[in-house]
Amino acid sequence: MDHDARLFLLPDDHPRVGVALASAGALACAETPAVHGWLQAHGVSASSDQVRILLADAEALVPEGAESLPVPLSEEEALRIHRESVPRSVADLEAELSGFREMTEGAEALVHRALTAGIPAPRIAQLTGLSAREISGLIQA
Repeated sequence: MDHDARLFLLPDDHPRVGVALASAGALACAETPAVHGWLQAHGVSASSDQVRILLADAEALVPEGAESLPVPLSEEEALRIHRESVPRSVADLEAELSGFREMTEGAEALVHRALTAGIPAPRIAQLTGLSAREISGLIQA
Protein backbone atom coordinates (compact mmCIF):
# COMPACT_ATOMS: atom_id res chain seq x y z
CA MET A 1 0.00 0.00 0.00
CA ASP A 2 1.85 3.00 -1.23
CA HIS A 3 -0.72 5.67 -1.99
CA ASP A 4 -1.79 7.97 0.80
CA ALA A 5 -5.16 9.56 1.18
CA ARG A 6 -6.96 11.54 3.83
CA LEU A 7 -10.17 10.41 5.46
CA PHE A 8 -12.09 13.36 6.91
CA LEU A 9 -15.40 14.52 8.31
CA LEU A 10 -17.10 17.08 6.10
CA PRO A 11 -18.76 19.87 8.11
CA ASP A 12 -22.51 20.29 7.50
CA ASP A 13 -22.16 23.76 5.99
CA HIS A 14 -19.32 22.91 3.59
CA PRO A 15 -19.68 22.11 -0.13
CA ARG A 16 -19.24 18.44 -0.98
CA VAL A 17 -15.59 17.63 -1.67
CA GLY A 18 -13.92 14.28 -1.88
CA VAL A 19 -15.61 10.94 -2.26
CA ALA A 20 -18.04 9.56 0.30
CA LEU A 21 -16.35 6.58 1.94
CA ALA A 22 -19.55 4.57 1.49
CA SER A 23 -19.48 5.09 -2.29
CA ALA A 24 -15.75 4.37 -2.64
CA GLY A 25 -16.24 0.61 -2.60
CA ALA A 26 -14.33 -1.75 -0.37
CA LEU A 27 -11.09 -0.18 0.86
CA ALA A 28 -8.63 -2.20 2.95
CA CYS A 29 -7.92 0.80 5.17
CA ALA A 30 -11.62 1.04 6.11
CA GLU A 31 -11.33 -2.31 7.88
CA THR A 32 -8.40 -1.33 10.08
CA PRO A 33 -8.70 -0.81 13.83
CA ALA A 34 -7.36 2.75 13.37
CA VAL A 35 -10.22 3.74 11.06
CA HIS A 36 -12.83 1.92 13.17
CA GLY A 37 -11.53 3.71 16.28
CA TRP A 38 -11.45 7.08 14.49
CA LEU A 39 -15.06 6.68 13.32
CA GLN A 40 -16.18 5.57 16.77
CA ALA A 41 -14.35 8.46 18.46
CA HIS A 42 -16.26 10.91 16.26
CA GLY A 43 -19.60 9.15 16.61
CA VAL A 44 -20.12 8.49 12.89
CA SER A 45 -20.52 5.37 10.82
CA ALA A 46 -18.61 4.57 7.64
CA SER A 47 -21.90 4.89 5.74
CA SER A 48 -22.35 8.56 6.68
CA ASP A 49 -22.12 10.98 3.74
CA GLN A 50 -19.98 13.20 5.98
CA VAL A 51 -17.15 10.64 5.99
CA ARG A 52 -15.13 11.54 2.89
CA ILE A 53 -11.81 10.53 1.37
CA LEU A 54 -9.40 12.46 -0.84
CA LEU A 55 -6.10 11.47 -2.39
CA ALA A 56 -3.06 13.12 -0.83
CA ASP A 57 -2.52 15.37 -3.85
CA ALA A 58 -5.93 16.94 -3.23
CA GLU A 59 -5.46 17.31 0.53
CA ALA A 60 -5.73 21.10 0.27
CA LEU A 61 -9.47 20.61 -0.31
CA VAL A 62 -9.98 19.20 3.19
CA PRO A 63 -11.88 21.92 5.06
CA GLU A 64 -9.83 23.80 7.61
CA GLY A 65 -10.40 22.38 11.07
CA ALA A 66 -12.05 19.20 9.78
CA GLU A 67 -11.24 16.04 11.72
CA SER A 68 -9.05 13.90 9.47
CA LEU A 69 -6.96 10.76 9.40
CA PRO A 70 -4.23 9.80 6.90
CA VAL A 71 -4.83 6.36 5.38
CA PRO A 72 -2.91 4.15 2.94
CA LEU A 73 -4.42 2.95 -0.35
CA SER A 74 -3.35 0.36 -2.85
CA GLU A 75 -2.76 1.54 -6.40
CA GLU A 76 -6.11 0.08 -7.52
CA GLU A 77 -7.93 1.77 -4.63
CA ALA A 78 -6.25 5.10 -5.42
CA LEU A 79 -7.32 4.79 -9.06
CA ARG A 80 -10.90 4.11 -7.93
CA ILE A 81 -10.90 7.15 -5.62
CA HIS A 82 -9.45 9.28 -8.42
CA ARG A 83 -12.15 8.14 -10.85
CA GLU A 84 -14.89 8.87 -8.33
CA SER A 85 -13.54 12.35 -7.61
CA VAL A 86 -13.22 13.70 -11.15
CA PRO A 87 -16.11 14.98 -13.26
CA ARG A 88 -17.85 12.17 -15.09
CA SER A 89 -16.73 13.34 -18.56
CA VAL A 90 -13.08 13.26 -17.44
CA ALA A 91 -13.57 9.84 -15.84
CA ASP A 92 -15.06 8.53 -19.08
CA LEU A 93 -12.10 9.89 -21.06
CA GLU A 94 -9.65 8.37 -18.60
CA ALA A 95 -11.37 5.01 -19.00
CA GLU A 96 -10.93 5.34 -22.77
CA LEU A 97 -7.29 6.28 -22.29
CA SER A 98 -6.79 3.15 -20.17
CA GLY A 99 -7.84 1.09 -23.20
CA PHE A 100 -5.47 3.02 -25.46
CA ARG A 101 -3.06 0.14 -26.05
CA GLU A 102 -5.80 -1.91 -27.70
CA MET A 103 -6.86 0.92 -30.04
CA THR A 104 -6.21 0.45 -33.73
CA GLU A 105 -7.43 3.87 -34.85
CA GLY A 106 -8.46 7.20 -33.36
CA ALA A 107 -5.52 7.41 -30.93
CA GLU A 108 -4.58 10.93 -31.98
CA ALA A 109 -8.16 12.16 -31.62
CA LEU A 110 -8.45 10.57 -28.19
CA VAL A 111 -5.27 12.28 -26.95
CA HIS A 112 -6.52 15.61 -28.34
CA ARG A 113 -9.92 15.16 -26.62
CA ALA A 114 -8.21 14.31 -23.34
CA LEU A 115 -5.96 17.37 -23.48
CA THR A 116 -8.91 19.59 -24.42
CA ALA A 117 -10.85 18.22 -21.43
CA GLY A 118 -8.00 19.31 -19.18
CA ILE A 119 -6.35 15.97 -18.50
CA PRO A 120 -2.64 16.78 -18.07
CA ALA A 121 -0.13 15.11 -20.39
CA PRO A 122 1.58 13.23 -17.50
CA ARG A 123 -1.78 11.64 -16.58
CA ILE A 124 -2.37 10.73 -20.23
CA ALA A 125 1.09 9.14 -20.28
CA GLN A 126 0.31 7.20 -17.10
CA LEU A 127 -2.98 5.86 -18.49
CA THR A 128 -1.81 5.09 -22.03
CA GLY A 129 1.76 4.00 -21.49
CA LEU A 130 2.92 6.60 -24.02
CA SER A 131 6.02 8.65 -23.38
CA ALA A 132 5.89 12.45 -23.27
CA ARG A 133 7.64 12.45 -26.66
CA GLU A 134 4.98 10.16 -28.16
CA ILE A 135 2.18 12.35 -26.80
CA SER A 136 3.89 15.40 -28.20
CA GLY A 137 4.18 13.63 -31.56
CA LEU A 138 0.46 12.82 -31.58
CA ILE A 139 -0.40 16.43 -30.75
CA GLN A 140 1.85 17.80 -33.48
CA ALA A 141 0.64 15.33 -36.13
